[in-house]
Amino acid sequence: MSIRRLLLAAFLLVSLLPAIGLTLLAFGQTRNAMLGEIEQNAHRSAGALSDDLDRQLYERLLNATTWSHLEVMQDLRLDDVDKRLSNFLAEMKRRYGGVYLALLAVDPQGRIVASSEPQRIGRHYAAITPWFVTKLPGGAVQIDPVAGGRLAIRTRLQSQFTEGTLGQLVLELDWAQLESSLDAVADATRQALVLDTQGRIVIASSGLRQRGAVPGTAATGWLPATPGTIQNRDGAPWMAVPVLVASTRSDGIGSFNGFGWTSLLLQSRDSALAPVQQMAWTFAGLLAATVLITILVSSWVAGVIARPVTALTQFTRHYLQPGPPPPAPPQGPGEIGELNRSFVRLVEELQRSQATLTQASKLAALGEITALMAHEVRTPLGILRSSAQMLKLEPALSSEGSELVGIIESETARLNRLVGSMLDSARTRPPQRRPDDIHDIITHAITLLGAQARARGIGIEFQADARDTMLDCDSEQISQVLLNLIMNALQILPRGGHVQVRSRDEAQRLVVEVDDDGPGIPAEDRIRIFEPFVFKREGGIGLGLAVVRQILRQHGGDIVADQSKLGGALFRFWLPRNHSEDS
Repeated sequence: MSIRRLLLAAFLLVSLLPAIGLTLLAFGQTRNAMLGEIEQNAHRSAGALSDDLDRQLYERLLNATTWSHLEVMQDLRLDDVDKRLSNFLAEMKRRYGGVYLALLAVDPQGRIVASSEPQRIGRHYAAITPWFVTKLPGGAVQIDPVAGGRLAIRTRLQSQFTEGTLGQLVLELDWAQLESSLDAVADATRQALVLDTQGRIVIASSGLRQRGAVPGTAATGWLPATPGTIQNRDGAPWMAVPVLVASTRSDGIGSFNGFGWTSLLLQSRDSALAPVQQMAWTFAGLLAATVLITILVSSWVAGVIARPVTALTQFTRHYLQPGPPPPAPPQGPGEIGELNRSFVRLVEELQRSQATLTQASKLAALGEITALMAHEVRTPLGILRSSAQMLKLEPALSSEGSELVGIIESETARLNRLVGSMLDSARTRPPQRRPDDIHDIITHAITLLGAQARARGIGIEFQADARDTMLDCDSEQISQVLLNLIMNALQILPRGGHVQVRSRDEAQRLVVEVDDDGPGIPAEDRIRIFEPFVFKREGGIGLGLAVVRQILRQHGGDIVADQSKLGGALFRFWLPRNHSEDS
């Protein structure tokens, strides 16, 4: 597995698992809170419905017991001959604005004596088995089963003058008004239902009435064992979808203990849980966005970290292959970038060390060969020179012979100087360091070559821009470097040429440049000219620049060739200010 994939997997594992865990935890907590709120709302609605029914019925029951003790009710004993009782009942019906369909006073034989509807006076009012019977402080009240959209409330009328009863006061309620209370809380997804203690339907909302939920019908299985809970069940036969059922039992009002009815609120499960489902989709979207952002960010971070490492690996593989060194890999951030830069510097130092070692080996071999040649060549050269000098002293020597002997002597001297020059170029010793001023060394080298430059008609200019000029170096070897570079320029420049030497400061080193306005060096030769036995000048042996680079590298510096602003060649070399750190 590549480092990028490994980092990507690690980032995703570290970031996604907590994100998913926290999202699921938050969803669970929010879901439970929303479900709790849904249950509370359902219970509040069911409780409000039950309280409203208790209030309405309690008011009607109070009306019945209160009116039964009025003095006007005693007119029933006289058959309401003056119609005072009928007028009272008609007035009460009018005042309550349609709550009552009819108010009746019935004698013990079941004959209607007084009524808010005059056409019913004299008719028979049949006694039936009551639906509910409850006791109030004003007396017992019975409720008949609902018939024809009417709910009849009956209470006894006691005689104030004799023992026994005068008959009954009957209040016929408009059952549709009670049904409207349930219809007010019902809609397409929610219905209301009220059951008595036997599980029979007392009242139902319109949607349930359309499905046969009429008063007195048994609602088998719908009466909860423990009111106040939420049931999750199938809605049949009252609703076509699964429902959540909230229930509450009537607690009564004041001294009225209620009928023990149970109010049910049937809510479509899909609509009830719609907020939870919407929240689930929201959390899913947030989680998907988090996963996507995490993958993108992790991929980018893994790429940023892995790319420099991969590039460094490729750089190392290419470096180990034959051929020119590969270009430096791109830098990375932080410690990765520092590792990259340190490794590239290590490789560059290794290349430099290899080149230095190769050149040193060549120079060492050259030194051995040169020493051997000097030993083998100088001896016969000395003999030839001595012989030529002796022949030159012979008196009988002709003028032509004397001339030839002079040629032999001068050529042997030239060969001896050539051998000495080769020895001087091939031998390099370790630098003897001591503090010295680089400007003094440059000025000394220019002075030594000043006469030769003037003789050739070449001008030498020194531009001293460096300020910190003290270096720990071998002044003799640095002088040799400068003499070689300036001499090379003098030998290749025509009369009227120009050589410029400049110094400048850099962060941790001092830089010296020697450039001229000569023919310059082709770009393809600017690296090779520092190798031994590579030369362009006629009569050269190709050792001077190799020795220059060897001396500078032994000092911890180096040299490069470039194009001069004057149009010719530029040699730039540098020396470290603190040799111990550079080494």
